[in-house]
Amino acid sequence: MPDDSKPLRSDLELALKTRAERMDAARPAAVAQQRKRNRWTARESLAALLDDGSFVEYGGLARPAVAGMEGAADGIVMGTGRIGGRSVDLLFYDYTVYAGTQSTINHAKASRMFAHAEKHRLPVICWLDGGGARPHDMKVEGRGSTPTFVVFARLSGLVPTIGILPGRAFAGHANLAGMCDVLIATKDSAMGMAGPPLVEAALGVKLTPEEIGPASVHVASGVIDVLVEDEAEAIAAAKKYLGYFNGPCPAGEAPDQRLLRSVVPDNPKRAYNVRKVIELLADTGSVLELKPSYGRAVVTSLIRLGGRPVGVVANQPMFLAGAIDSPASEKAARFIQICDAFDIPMLLLCDTPGLMVGPDVEKTGLVRRSARVLAALANATVPMMTVVLRKAYGLGYYIMGSQPLDPTILLAWPTAEFGGMGLEGAVNIIYRRELDAIVDTEERAAQHRHLTDELKRRNTAVEAAARFLYDDVIDPAETRDILLNTLATVPPPPPRTTRKRLIEPM
Repeated sequence: MPDDSKPLRSDLELALKTRAERMDAARPAAVAQQRKRNRWTARESLAALLDDGSFVEYGGLARPAVAGMEGAADGIVMGTGRIGGRSVDLLFYDYTVYAGTQSTINHAKASRMFAHAEKHRLPVICWLDGGGARPHDMKVEGRGSTPTFVVFARLSGLVPTIGILPGRAFAGHANLAGMCDVLIATKDSAMGMAGPPLVEAALGVKLTPEEIGPASVHVASGVIDVLVEDEAEAIAAAKKYLGYFNGPCPAGEAPDQRLLRSVVPDNPKRAYNVRKVIELLADTGSVLELKPSYGRAVVTSLIRLGGRPVGVVANQPMFLAGAIDSPASEKAARFIQICDAFDIPMLLLCDTPGLMVGPDVEKTGLVRRSARVLAALANATVPMMTVVLRKAYGLGYYIMGSQPLDPTILLAWPTAEFGGMGLEGAVNIIYRRELDAIVDTEERAAQHRHLTDELKRRNTAVEAAARFLYDDVIDPAETRDILLNTLATVPPPPPRTTRKRLIEPM
């Protein structure tokens, strides 16, 4: 038996002492600094995220390369751990060490961790709280190159990458944030490609971090995927997001499916919130919506159906009547890339009058941006299921899971309307001469309504199904069961050893 009464060897004692010095208990001033910012420490955040006792730290004894500078782990706490039993790689910038800045040594650490994730195909979670490059390191001779960002970029589509922004992320930290598959941020966070000193040097204006890039700006631009109240909510959202990439789990409870029968209004001109359809179809409590305040004509959500992860792309009649504009196109295309890269089946809920039209939308590059959605779906190999809830018109329907995209199943609700374009507009074109010949305004309007109603009758869900444009027209209450049975017929994807596709930053 070892004799614990004997003094430790000096080398072991030094190692243990040095290891202890990096911990929060040995750094009360640093902890107090975070409390003043109303923030957790990096190690507290790690502890809240990981399964107990699963963290293995890498590079914890690293220190700044500049002589005379000190800083625990040189500002990065990183290593491996488990979340719900799944192994992950973690890289947490420590704001208490020179404002979490990136240095010669901690860049080497970050590159090592990202290369580790690439080699072992482990998801990566980055805690991005820092002010960009550390100016002091400009004095370090022989710094060499900085492969951090290149190595991280190569993880795209290979492993899930999650960024958490609990405070401030500028310059290099913002660059990493922009490459993450999903970015979760607290409502009082700030981010930008340059912090206050560089902005002042370049523009001659003194601004606070929050004046440069508050969270509200990045939510509106689509940079932030999930906005949360604080670190605790950020960690809960990260765990939930990661869970969709763990494969099936036990089936959750299902809401009362009969409620789906009354979601779409009887009046075809009345809007409804498609989020209600998603919530009713999904296992209770399993919905995580991404970018809810950006590209609002489309809703993109990860859900579980009978325990199985599914990505949902749905037109939102509450915004632009569901017409697809440029922001909605970019949001949908990137979401489709994420689902396809990690073999998550997709559900498309269609209710769109088509692509948005007019000179203003053309200035946004809709020609290219809408094409991104079609290109992403046409090249996806995951099962795709389409349900037409109401309007299915023109190119909007074409890129929302129509027949040419060969969905695994193509269903319609009885409220579905089919057409190569909006039927009122179609009547104007098809019957232009007949209508122009009617002099009386009221008579012309009445004839227009009659012709529109007739065209609608020929393009109802049942009539379209009679021409085999849908696989079936179903009771909305049956939708979930049919989708589950369809998923059960699809074989699992083959195991992957290489990346399937790139996920473009947006």
